Amino acid sequence: MLIEDYINTLKDQHKHIDSQINILSQQQHNHEFEIRRLKKIKLKLKDHIEQLERSLTPDIPA
Repeated sequence: MLIEDYINTLKDQHKHIDSQINILSQQQHNHEFEIRRLKKIKLKLKDHIEQLERSLTPDIPA
């Protein structure tokens, strides 16, 4: 699997988690713990995506 494909897969997961957070936020029941857990996962995914995207960009000498 190419890194670009893997990044796209992670971005899809990130979007899915974001939609889950939105759904839980709109419900009457208190899902605060689950929302917090999902936000942590979402942040880790974002960091991982950014790290992979940086690895694809070659360093430019000053």
